[in-house]
Amino acid sequence: QVQLVESGGGLVQAGGSLRVSCAASGRIFRINNMGWYRQAPGKQRELVARITSAGSTNYADSVKGRFTISRDNAKNTVYLQMNSLKPEDTAVYYCNVETLSFVYWGQGTQVTVSS
Repeated sequence: QVQLVESGGGLVQAGGSLRVSCAASGRIFRINNMGWYRQAPGKQRELVARITSAGSTNYADSVKGRFTISRDNAKNTVYLQMNSLKPEDTAVYYCNVETLSFVYWGQGTQVTVSS
């Protein structure tokens, strides 16, 4: 069993920055991809950013150049640095971790960007 604990969400003004973190713990043999998704009210959950075990990244077009995903394999932790935040970035952000056999989701952390 793997547990994901997210932290770092909150309220920020437009143009500001936040960093969210997600730490995985439990019976972890190998983590492959790690990522962040988000879901705004009335919308479907969407991929924000993903990072492979080798460090390759991909981003949603809407966040390219503003968000940076990174990971610390020794700590089984993934980070999302969010800069130049916009009101449309407001959503619940969910951590996603893929192992050899399962996909795990965090509980979500609220990010609210005020205009």
